[in-house]
Amino acid sequence: MADTSGVFRINPLQAWQREAITKAAQMIRDKFGNPPEDAHARQAHEGLLEVLDPARRTARLQREMSEATRQVAMAPRTERRGKERRRKDRRRVDLGAPPGISERRVSERRSGKDRRNRR
Repeated sequence: MADTSGVFRINPLQAWQREAITKAAQMIRDKFGNPPEDAHARQAHEGLLEVLDPARRTARLQREMSEATRQVAMAPRTERRGKERRRKDRRRVDLGAPPGISERRVSERRSGKDRRNRR
C-alpha cells in the first residue's frame, strides 16, 4: 500500500503522462538547444523536468532561498543607526529660538486654575 501520510503527496505519474512530458522536454531541447538559450523555453524545460523529478524542484527552491539569503547578507546597510545618523548630538548645543519667533516670556502656560485639585 502506498504511503499517503504527506499532505502534499501527489499520485505517481502514469506511463503515458511520463512519456508525454519526456517528449515535450526533448522537443524543447531539439528546438532551442541543450540547455535552451531562450529564457521562456528554459523555464518550460526546467518545469517539465521538475514534474518528472520533484526532488529537483526542492533542490532548486533551496538553492534560490540560499541565494536570496546570501544577497541580503551582502547588501550594504541602508539603515541609519547610532553614529551614522548624527555626527554631533544636537541636544548638547543650545541653538536658541528659531528665527522669526519671539521667545515666550511667560514661564507658566496654564490659565491660573489648577485642574489637578478641582472638586
